[in-house]
Amino acid sequence: MENKIKIKVFNNSRFPLPKQQTSGSSGFDLRADIKEEVELKPNEAKLIPTGIYLEIPYGYEGQVRARSGLSSKHGITLANGIGTIDSDYRGEVKVILINLFSKSYTIKPGERLAQIVFVPIVIPDLIEVDNLEDLEETDRSGMGFGHTGN
Repeated sequence: MENKIKIKVFNNSRFPLPKQQTSGSSGFDLRADIKEEVELKPNEAKLIPTGIYLEIPYGYEGQVRARSGLSSKHGITLANGIGTIDSDYRGEVKVILINLFSKSYTIKPGERLAQIVFVPIVIPDLIEVDNLEDLEETDRSGMGFGHTGN
């Protein structure tokens, strides 16, 4: 099953366009568009530019996600968990990196620092109700955080 959309990309960096590293990869790697190395100290977060600008079609979003290798080996992840690039955003894609380890990490120019995955979204019509009882009851209902014992 091939599911393709077209996304216009303006690359204002000196590095290659984001691309999949393997044919089965869902994410396109984003690179650090920096002129000099950037030190990311323990527990420090920094906004890193990519030099990439996108025109994502309405009904889709770009989800900026951490790279598993950087996270597992160096503790570098995204400060906001997953970043959302909305279809109406035309500014530069930037990545908020945070260092969770106790050792500094140096980001190099052109380094693959995150990945972006393009996904369809559903835009619902929200229907306000007057009472909590107007929401359909389920077996779980209000039980949350750890209610299954995990």
